Amino acid sequence: MSDISILQTIIIAIVEGLTEFLPVSSTGHMIITQNLLGVESTPFVKAFTFIIQFGAILSVVVLYWKRFFKLNDTPAPKKATRLQCLLHKYDFYWKLFIAFIPAAVLGLLFNDLIDEMLESVVVVAVTLILGGIFMLFCDKIFNKGSKKTELTEKRAFWIGLFQCISMIPGVSRSMATIVGGMAQKLTRKKAAEFSFFLAVPTMFAATLFKILKILLEPGGFELIMDNMGTLIVGNVVAFVVALLAIKFFISFVTKYGFKAFGWYRIILGGLILLLLLTGHNLTIA
Repeated sequence: MSDISILQTIIIAIVEGLTEFLPVSSTGHMIITQNLLGVESTPFVKAFTFIIQFGAILSVVVLYWKRFFKLNDTPAPKKATRLQCLLHKYDFYWKLFIAFIPAAVLGLLFNDLIDEMLESVVVVAVTLILGGIFMLFCDKIFNKGSKKTELTEKRAFWIGLFQCISMIPGVSRSMATIVGGMAQKLTRKKAAEFSFFLAVPTMFAATLFKILKILLEPGGFELIMDNMGTLIVGNVVAFVVALLAIKFFISFVTKYGFKAFGWYRIILGGLILLLLLTGHNLTIA
């Protein structure tokens, strides 16, 4: 018997699809939703919340496939070496790799600590509030960027460092990388789009790592196979919902900025803390 029902799977996957690319923390929202639904935090459920992110990131590949699979066809710099010509041709993927490195290294080093924090609703609530307060002012802190600002290797690496902050549940990978992009003088739209692209290698690696971790444990293969239907449903639902969420977010944030998301985070985080302080355990099922 699965640790999570089909209805619970669909609800959590909808939450994942809606929030993966919004600066409100998809992991935090899934933890909250899991608690509200009374889903026990078993090893499979923890892995499930990572694995269904794969469905969400596939939406980026589908929506941006022309840019995602396009090589750099501009002439390489004069007197460039063979390696420099190769990196120039695969410039997009090279910068994604550079931005991916910091999270990959820290994720491997602190995986157990991250798993522990994933069980804390309090951590999620506090980081939602702190991140929300920051988002109220981030448009003023960082200028809107220059249309001529290009993504260099150095800027990509700094965005990757910002992404590491999102390992704390409730921070939001999307928020961290978009803010990182804006700090590097990218426009909100450019920063948001690179955040989407960076989600592909980052979340794919996290998904693969979780699957391998389960498979290496006794009975892990059987656990995956017994819950394959749950994983398929979760990924499909997250994929479809994320397609809609990305289109909405790009349009909204380009026009209005991040203040609305900041207020949402503060209100949600405050409500969670209030419920916990008054003795509620957030479980309704």
